[in-house]
Amino acid sequence: QLLESGGGLVQAGDSLRLECAASGRSFSNYGLGWFRQAPGKEREFVAAITWNSRATQLADSVKGRFTISRDNANNMMYLQMNSLKPEDTAVYYCAAEEAPFGYNVPRYIDDFGSWGQGTQVTVSS
Repeated sequence: QLLESGGGLVQAGDSLRLECAASGRSFSNYGLGWFRQAPGKEREFVAAITWNSRATQLADSVKGRFTISRDNANNMMYLQMNSLKPEDTAVYYCAAEEAPFGYNVPRYIDDFGSWGQGTQVTVSS
């Protein structure tokens, strides 16, 4: 099970750190990722990291502002979001890759087999 936290209402330019906690099983051998979905839009990729933190990927829209990291010892993943913009407003979901020990960074919805319930991030202008 994956559980997101850290969302909230902030102003443009502010920062937030989202956390994804895994419980019930270890996801330390699985790539992890963040997606988001704004009202009326499809779920989109935000960031992902390989199981061993060897590599990360970020969507072009968040490069230079967001950072993804993980702590396998504590079964946690983080998304540090700086310089937030109103267009970052969405429900943010964390997800775990379908198969373990992937070499490449997963970034497509079908790459992921476990999902959290989401946390709302709202950025006011």
